[in-house]
Amino acid sequence: MKLAFAPLLLLGLATYAWIAPVSVLNAAAWGGDWRVTHDISYMPGARGRLDVYAPSGVKDAPVVVFFYGGSWQDGDKAMYRFVGAALAARGIVAVIPDYRVYPEVRFPVFLQDAARAVAWSRGNAGRFGGDPDRLVLMGHSAGAYIAAMLALNPAYLGAEGLDPHRDISGFIGLAGPYDFLPLRERVIKVIFGPPDELARTQPINFVTPGAPPAFLAAGLRDTTVEPQNTMRLAARLRAAGDDVRERYYPRLDHRLIIGAIAPPLGFLAPVLPDCLAFIHAVTAVQPFRSAA
Repeated sequence: MKLAFAPLLLLGLATYAWIAPVSVLNAAAWGGDWRVTHDISYMPGARGRLDVYAPSGVKDAPVVVFFYGGSWQDGDKAMYRFVGAALAARGIVAVIPDYRVYPEVRFPVFLQDAARAVAWSRGNAGRFGGDPDRLVLMGHSAGAYIAAMLALNPAYLGAEGLDPHRDISGFIGLAGPYDFLPLRERVIKVIFGPPDELARTQPINFVTPGAPPAFLAAGLRDTTVEPQNTMRLAARLRAAGDDVRERYYPRLDHRLIIGAIAPPLGFLAPVLPDCLAFIHAVTAVQPFRSAA
């Protein structure tokens, strides 16, 4: 009876942890020998600040810049302590920036902000024990869109003096919208602009040979961003000869794919181990080659 009941109890606790305020996940964030520096300014304004989670005593560690989601309309770096803590506890310097969102800005301003955060991270990684030449972009939902656009369209990082082919070791997209035309929601139509210019808003349209390696993952229970976004981008990258790994988690939906990084939900799927394996593969001395 106890053995049969235990999985139900764990699932109930995990479900509560995700339904409850995100403070539950943050309270259960990884412990360990790491430190966080809050509210570092990377550009003017209240949304131009970032937090850095750094393992203590490291040198030349991989660096991950994580972009959160929120439909390009909301979100706050403080909500994602559990992500920064999970990475820092595993020896990775994690940077989590805020960026401007609608209605303050529209496309492509949030991408320009994100590019500035990446440039800051590359220029300052060494202060926190990170190696600027081992930099990975990572995002969830709208943040995965941002990571993909910065990695695939060189214009945004190029405006900051960076080249994604040279300066980005890889990118991770969790439940990202990469190929989501036609637009249906009124607010999203306003955010992304005139119909005749929408092609330039889609990450899948910027796939070229030589793109940074990618790890793309989605939950098969996701009804917010269809997993086919991930499937189509992965197929396009593979057709271009680019390195890509993809993973689909049967038990996860749109929120649980990021929540599974936190300890209370980690048993649902190996999202964190999969991301870590990719980060270490693409930041190793030997070049990464897809096993897929």
